[in-house]
Amino acid sequence: MGLLDRFRPRRSAGGGRSGEAESHLREWAGARIGVEAFVEPRTTVTETTVVFVAHDGEWTRRRVGNPARARKLARSMKMPIYDVQLVGYPNRMREHDARERALRKRARQDEMLRQLRDKDREDR
Repeated sequence: MGLLDRFRPRRSAGGGRSGEAESHLREWAGARIGVEAFVEPRTTVTETTVVFVAHDGEWTRRRVGNPARARKLARSMKMPIYDVQLVGYPNRMREHDARERALRKRARQDEMLRQLRDKDREDR
């Protein structure tokens, strides 16, 4: 224990909202097929997190407190679990993000074009 440790607020290993995180993950995985879990290590900013990735690359991330809790959750849901430091993220996750970015860009362009057409009609 360091000199200043007794003045710092204590955090639980689960982050306090582990029930919310677990219920979100269970609900999210239940609505998708081919879901796999990827455990991310604790950093100076966040606790251990788990990323659920569906067959199409859609993903969600939540704090789980520690790797053992992530493994227990994945086992209870009968899904494969991987350490992201060993296997990395699946390509389908990056491809999904790229598709989503392209769709958002296209939607912004369509909206700008619609606004220009509306303004042109008003000017006539």
